[in-house]
Amino acid sequence: MQSKNILVAPLNWGIGHATRCIPIINQLLLKGYNPIIASDGEALYILQKEFPSLKSIEFPSYDIKYPKNGKYLKIKLLLNIPKISRAIKKEKRLVSVLVDSEELIGIISDNRLGVRNAKIPSVYMTHQLNVLTGIMSGLSSYIHRYFINKFDKCWVPDDEFKNYSGVLSKTKKVKNQQFIGVLSRFEKVQTDMKYDLLVLLSGLEPLRSQLENKLILELKKYKGKVLFVRGKISREQKIKVEGAITFYNYMLTTELQKAINESKLILARSGYSTIMDLVKLDKKAFFIPTTGQNEQEYLAKRLHEMKVATFSSEDKFKIEMLSKTENYTGFSSDSSSELMSNLFDLFHCK
Repeated sequence: MQSKNILVAPLNWGIGHATRCIPIINQLLLKGYNPIIASDGEALYILQKEFPSLKSIEFPSYDIKYPKNGKYLKIKLLLNIPKISRAIKKEKRLVSVLVDSEELIGIISDNRLGVRNAKIPSVYMTHQLNVLTGIMSGLSSYIHRYFINKFDKCWVPDDEFKNYSGVLSKTKKVKNQQFIGVLSRFEKVQTDMKYDLLVLLSGLEPLRSQLENKLILELKKYKGKVLFVRGKISREQKIKVEGAITFYNYMLTTELQKAINESKLILARSGYSTIMDLVKLDKKAFFIPTTGQNEQEYLAKRLHEMKVATFSSEDKFKIEMLSKTENYTGFSSDSSSELMSNLFDLFHCK
């Protein structure tokens, strides 16, 4: 009998790549496949917490570090290229071993460039067919597409017609792309509103902590009930109440789904996975893109132009700006986010 083992390997860069793999893993389980999780750091830890019964494997870390000043992010990423290149080679060698030792019939890689193998169908999942890096966008996009085209399929988690990713997914230079719809681990639930504001932090240090410290100061002037999810993964959950603000270190899917559904307004980074979640849950949002991260800055501006949500740079943000959201429509889940029933058929085609 043929094995049904599928390797699911998200990049550990924030937790967005990992969390958007959760609905993929759930669908694999529903279809009778056996997902094997592979990642490192917080991405691996959160998937282990979500799926404690599944086998998991630690992969080489890309070890991406942010500078204290986000304006120097591009320089820092350029300096990281040799380290990332070594990690890609290591993960490629490891995958070659796993294909036989784990009897894999397929691979789903979320932005891990070396996680593929010619013996079995290999899928690459990304919304960034064009990588925005300022004057280096042409080169970075070319390099990314070079790797993407080595895979059998490129899944783009977006609605092809709403096209929330905009220019990020617009190209004719990827031969194997397929829009798979809005991808989120959450479901909308009709419920009473418990919080006026949900602060939802994520991302790498030290930029996560810098924004957290700024928001705590700003929230002293806020009139309303606040739930503050710090996005800090830890072995033990920590909950603290200070006045009208309840702090959580992090939340797993069930808790966070409930929290977002119960909140009138979401304040968050304009990360793509966060945007997909808010689309699914029909929420209003205010965004603070990570300084120097062109993708988040572009997405925030695009949603502003679409009159869906507005934003501010981190250095200019004031809590009073949240009132501007009254002039924006918020997100709408009028497009289907259900995965196509035949999405996994390619795993039986080689």
